[in-house]
Amino acid sequence: MADACRPHVVSRLHPCAVAMAKRVMAVPTTAHATVNPGTAMPGRPLPSAPTTSTAGTTGTKRPANGSSEASSLDGRILEVPNLRVFTFAELRAATRNFKADTVLGEGGFGRVYKGWVDERTMSPARNGAGMPVAVKKLNPESLQGVQEWQTEVNFLGRLSHPNLVRLLGYCWEEKELLLVYEYMAKGSLENHLFRSEPRSKGTAGVQPLPWSLRLRIAIGAARGLAFLHSSEKHVIYRDFKASNILLDTHFNAKLSDFGLAKDGPAGGSSHVTTRVMGTYGYAAPEYVATGHLYVKSDVYGFGVVLLEMVTGMRALDTDRPAAQHNLVDWAKPFLADRKKLARLVDPRLEGQYSSRGAQRAAQLTLRCLAADHKNRPSMREVVAVLEEIESMSRAPATTRLDGSASPRPAAAARNGQGRQRPGSSSGSSSMDWAGPAPASGRGTHPSPRAG
Repeated sequence: MADACRPHVVSRLHPCAVAMAKRVMAVPTTAHATVNPGTAMPGRPLPSAPTTSTAGTTGTKRPANGSSEASSLDGRILEVPNLRVFTFAELRAATRNFKADTVLGEGGFGRVYKGWVDERTMSPARNGAGMPVAVKKLNPESLQGVQEWQTEVNFLGRLSHPNLVRLLGYCWEEKELLLVYEYMAKGSLENHLFRSEPRSKGTAGVQPLPWSLRLRIAIGAARGLAFLHSSEKHVIYRDFKASNILLDTHFNAKLSDFGLAKDGPAGGSSHVTTRVMGTYGYAAPEYVATGHLYVKSDVYGFGVVLLEMVTGMRALDTDRPAAQHNLVDWAKPFLADRKKLARLVDPRLEGQYSSRGAQRAAQLTLRCLAADHKNRPSMREVVAVLEEIESMSRAPATTRLDGSASPRPAAAARNGQGRQRPGSSSGSSSMDWAGPAPASGRGTHPSPRAG
């Protein structure tokens, strides 16, 4: 990619940003001057905690340890971050001096490295020994770094839930800002949805996710959002996308990257007004147009990702025909039509999915993508519907959307050939819809933001 297409901070109209789903951000004039996030040196305090919720769901009991429980959602919110303060020397040792072959991915914040620490003491361990961790290191030239680093510590350092990535600790020495996370062995949902093709001859690609696993991942991610929204101040995630959904060894989904998280509306207000920040294709239309951020703005982003999971297509892809660049705009009419939906579902599933389940998923997607935020379901309702769809999908008989039995597909179909998307030109391979694969070594473990 040309350097011109790789800005850390982009305007909403930047053409390269539209092509690659880059972040929508306003440029801070004095990012380093306006934020004082504390220090990682001994004897200095953690970054001051924001006024984000310190209570879980309404009516829950406050535990003795000073945290607030959201027991119905299996998570809790601490009064203050409870993190290990690492020294820069420790993280340098854990990552073998940030060696190039330990790089897991790279985003606007900086690079992420794989490191190893002792599971009990969190001290550096030799490569392959102890517990693997992901170390995100700020690029000193990043325009989005310091403030988002502080937000990440303040929010993720206090949130505990099975579907949120665990932030283990941080470091701030001089100009060095780092964050240490649990290591997510299977990488991102984006990686599994869109990078299934081998990059070169003799290179194995990532196997396409089966329908049942896609549903389980969607449910996990939905539970994470529901937990955030259930808190007293209704934490708004603000950057929900496939690259921010990470998968552990067992494909359990966890939300990562809380650099853009924000307190929800307070004092009876329906929304908060803020700079438009997020990612092209996933941000809710009312937020992009007005800067008004609602809790259900996150629901729109979830709908976009759910559509990506159903279709196997990226939210934005300029390699598709012009009318199909934006997946939401193009796919909405097909979601409401049973016969057209059959052609919209990811062909790599080879027809192995529940007909009723796919229809219900399409209906839920449409509701999440409603133009008026008031017409979108809550994330609690989304979780309930997805669990219902998962139950449907456990039925022994798997049929196509047209009601016929699902035979073993021919070789051409198994290879992603011979099936066309609605509106596609004759002769085009269905695999063309996954979009271009990124350069090797980039974005494979987006604990940081991948864009």
